[in-house]
Amino acid sequence: MPHENLDNLVKIGKLKVDPSTDDEVMGLIKRGLVRIEDYKHPDLSIETRFDIVYGAAHALCLAALKNAGYRSESRYIVFQCAQHTIGLEPEYWRVMSDAHRQRNIAEYEGHVEVNEQLLEALVRVVDIVAERVQALVN
Repeated sequence: MPHENLDNLVKIGKLKVDPSTDDEVMGLIKRGLVRIEDYKHPDLSIETRFDIVYGAAHALCLAALKNAGYRSESRYIVFQCAQHTIGLEPEYWRVMSDAHRQRNIAEYEGHVEVNEQLLEALVRVVDIVAERVQALVN
């Protein structure tokens, strides 16, 4: 299936063509789904739950990108490409963009301000992403 938008990102160096194996894609999907289950442990802090759900979002979006035959070294680009790989609407990938920005502030500046509203929005988006990614391989 041709991906003109993704091919354009290859031309400007934001993506690389990277044919994947079914095992790679399924491994990333499994990683995302396991993290979704891990998130549900009630004793975890909000920061830990955020990290887990963010990791699930990345693994699942990367699975979709790899399934399309591409890869990126940028998490932000992986999230943005979900609009092309699984038809993710802008309002959903923007939630992942906000989560990515918050994750970077925490990782690189040590300032953690995860709120319940962002976490809940990210969980809703990850559930949608998981459903769509699984539909790619079923």
